[in-house]
Amino acid sequence: MSEVQHEPANATEYIKHHLTFLTSDEVNHTGFHLDTFWIALVLGLLFIGIFSLVARRASVDKPGRLQCLIEIIVEMVDTQIKDAFHGKSKVIAPLSLTIFCWVFLMNAMDFLPVDLLPWLAKHLFGIHYLRVVPTADVNQTFAMSISVMFLIVGFSIAAKGVGGYVKELFTAPFHASGTAMTIVLAPINFAFQLIELVAKPISLALRLFGNMYAGELIFILIAMLPMSAQWILGGPWAIFHILVVTLQAFVFMMLTIVYLSLAVEDH
Repeated sequence: MSEVQHEPANATEYIKHHLTFLTSDEVNHTGFHLDTFWIALVLGLLFIGIFSLVARRASVDKPGRLQCLIEIIVEMVDTQIKDAFHGKSKVIAPLSLTIFCWVFLMNAMDFLPVDLLPWLAKHLFGIHYLRVVPTADVNQTFAMSISVMFLIVGFSIAAKGVGGYVKELFTAPFHASGTAMTIVLAPINFAFQLIELVAKPISLALRLFGNMYAGELIFILIAMLPMSAQWILGGPWAIFHILVVTLQAFVFMMLTIVYLSLAVEDH
């Protein structure tokens, strides 16, 4: 390390320390957020590994508890797709399942003790900064939401063709009967279409980020209290946060399904 590291001396330094990312530039704390990337990647691989293992060992006669849990999740996701997605796609089911489980796992990192992983990282690898909730990083949430935006465009083109999608950009939501009026309304329609397209990833990203960042900050503040107060306040907040973690994963998945359903429908 090129700078002197020390333990946080007061509450302000403690909060700042826990809200500092492990970055590629260790001096100025700028650049690529390595902790967000690696933790999100490990959790994604964990999701794939668990589901693959259960799929290979699935039993009809004697299903285990993990298999039953995964079947409940898969059935829940499948039900939401049947209710909300009105097109036909082989991608939407695995995509929705991946979104829900991956976002849930990233959100659930908030349940680990605030100082646990940073302490292990410091004493095992000499890493002095580590944020363990990837979805509390706006870069991660925007990366996922922008991916959804590209999927919206891709689904639209796949359903309507390039010509049909371009036509929709200039003729919806305001329709005109005459050619002259269609030309006049084309710039307005195009502007509204762009606003709608850009607003979707922004709302997706900021909703998830805002909720998880607030939850992370509250856990940090609780960790600064005496141990007795931590048990009194931390327990109820953790129980309530289970709902927040699950709900945010569900909302991100559902909005993605709805947006993709709208993409394949004609106005």
